[in-house]
Parts: sequence; C-alpha cells; structure tokens
Amino acid sequence: MNISIDISMYPLHKDFEKPIIAFIKTLRESSFRVEENGLSTQIFGPYEEVMAFVNSNIHSSLLNEKNCVFILKIVTDDRSQHAPDY
Repeated sequence: MNISIDISMYPLHKDFEKPIIAFIKTLRESSFRVEENGLSTQIFGPYEEVMAFVNSNIHSSLLNEKNCVFILKIVTDDRSQHAPDY
C-alpha cells in the first residue's frame, strides 16, 4: 500500500529555521518522492518503508530539539499526482 504523509515541524525556540531545514534536507536525500511548500512537506511511497524512514528521522529530530512539535497527516494513497477536479 502506498501512502502520502504531510509533515509540519515546529521547533519551539527562536532559531527554528535551522532544524526545519536540516529535517527537510534529510527527507530530500531519501529515495522517496518529496514535495515542499511554505507550510509543510509531503513524502510519498510504500507504507512500511516511508513510515520507518519518517519515524527514524522524527526520532532524531526530537532527540536534538528540546521542544519540538510534529504534525502528520497520513493518507492511504499516493496523492502526489492528485489534480483537483472541482
């Protein structure tokens, strides 16, 4: 099963941009499709593989950041090619 994950990271300190950029760069280096916009980053691929990768990288970020919030939305489909028809 393929999935799409929408990820938002919120480090709760003044120098919040550095950990966000580092996290996004790690996602970019993966073999998964990654898309970014000004509010979140999306990653697409097989459930087991993407979840293991995202879990590992969120865990690393949480160990490095004193206070950090992640918000994830997981959809059971690869929505990378979705085109609204409304």
